[in-house]
Order: sequence, then C-alpha cells, then structure tokens
Amino acid sequence: MRYLTEHLAAHGIANPAGEARFLVLDLLGLESFDLVGAGAAPIGPHGAARLADALHRRLGGEPVARIVGAWEFWGLPFRLSPETLVPRPDTETLVDAALRLRPDRSAPLRILDLGTGSGCILTALLHEYARAFGVGLDRSPGALRTARANAALNGVGTRAAFLAGDWCDPLAGPPFDLVVSNPPYIATPVIAGLAREVREHDPMPALDGGADGLVAYRRILDALPARLATGGAALLEIGFDQAAALDDLAGRRGFDRRTVVRDLAGHDRVMILTQEIL
Repeated sequence: MRYLTEHLAAHGIANPAGEARFLVLDLLGLESFDLVGAGAAPIGPHGAARLADALHRRLGGEPVARIVGAWEFWGLPFRLSPETLVPRPDTETLVDAALRLRPDRSAPLRILDLGTGSGCILTALLHEYARAFGVGLDRSPGALRTARANAALNGVGTRAAFLAGDWCDPLAGPPFDLVVSNPPYIATPVIAGLAREVREHDPMPALDGGADGLVAYRRILDALPARLATGGAALLEIGFDQAAALDDLAGRRGFDRRTVVRDLAGHDRVMILTQEIL
C-alpha cells in the first residue's frame, strides 16, 4: 500500500492513497478487514507481479476502472469493455431524477435506454422498478454484450432486451414510459483537451457529439415523439454548458415542458422533456 501510494503521488495522481487501496483490494481479492487483520501477510510473487503491472498501467495514464475491468454505479457492480464508458457518479443524477419523477417503484414501466453502453442506467432503473421492462439500444455489438452481461449480473436480465441500431431506428411496437440516454455530447474540438484517462481510454463514439456536441440530441429529439407513451418523459444527460442549446432544440420540436436538473456539484446535468397531455 505504501509503495503504490508513494509512486502514484510522485506522478501527480490526484488520490494516490485511495487508488492504491482500490488496486490492492481488487487485484489481490481482499476485503477491507484483511488490511487490518492480516496486513503483514506476504502477497507472494504472483500478487507482486499483478500490482507491479497495475502500477505500470496506471502511471501510463490508464484509469483504475480499466485496469480492474469493472466499476460501481448506483451501488451495483458493472463490468467494462473497450466499447463502454466508465460509469460516472454524475450520471447517477439521471437515475435519481427518474425515480423522483416516477416514485411508484411497483409501476410496470416500459423503459428505453438509448446508447446503453455498459447498461448502467437501464440496469439501475430495473433494479429499482421491480415490475419494469427495459430495452437497451446501442450501435456497438461489444457494448451490447457487456450490457447484457451486466443486466444478468445484477439480477434483471430477464426483464431487459438489447438491440443493435442507431438511436431509435430499429424500434417498433408499443411506446415507452421513460426514455433515458447519456449520449455522446462532447464537441469534437474539445476532445483533444480532455484528461488523458478519458481521451486515450474511453471509446471515441461514446464521447464525440459532433462539431457542436448536439448531433446525437437532434437524432433523439426527432425520434422521441413516436417513442414516448402518453404522459411519458425523456431524461437526457447533458454537458454543463448545453442546457440553453438543448432547451431551444427541444422547444422547437414540440416539447412543452423542459426541466433541468443539477448534479451534486451544482452543474446542469439532466434535461427532462415531457409533452402536454391533450
């Protein structure tokens, strides 16, 4: 622990002690109490080799989540793959907003997750809504395999289906009560300035939102009216500076009620879209 912490700190890692602890626990298969009750136990040459490799990768800019191949979201474990983003705490704002909007956890909702990635949003919502059914849609077959595995891992696989396609293109059948999405929304010129951990290790199709960062939103907004059930709502994660632009786009496409939800840091993070019920 001390060795990892010192080397991570020397290379400017922001939370060296926390990252060292996470790597030690995960890669050696330990629990927190093992550090207290058996902290002096030898880790052996295999354990040393695993930690040395992890340290080399972390100092090379690879995030801890990529090194261990999994991360936590909404208190649930999620496996990662090269085609999926690392679930981020900011995205939990969307899940929380959906639960506040539809507080009846026994409601038999139909949920659509556009650009599902690891499936973290859909799986978290199905975990909370015990009678809901969800569809996760993504262009990447690799992401869909990961999402399907994560749904099964968290006990909601029988209530989830996963489809390959570009936004709403392959969908037919009944509309949905909730449409959720964390689409690519970073403007192309901004990507070069992102943290190394993001620009070199997150999948570019899940980041790049086009010249103005709004390309995916336009596709989603055009398709939403046909996919939302009467009284349904769409919840879209947004960049901290995109609320005004998306509000304008949604208003011009007939969404009468538009609400912005802020994350714990006070940044605009989720836009909720609903239509007036006639």
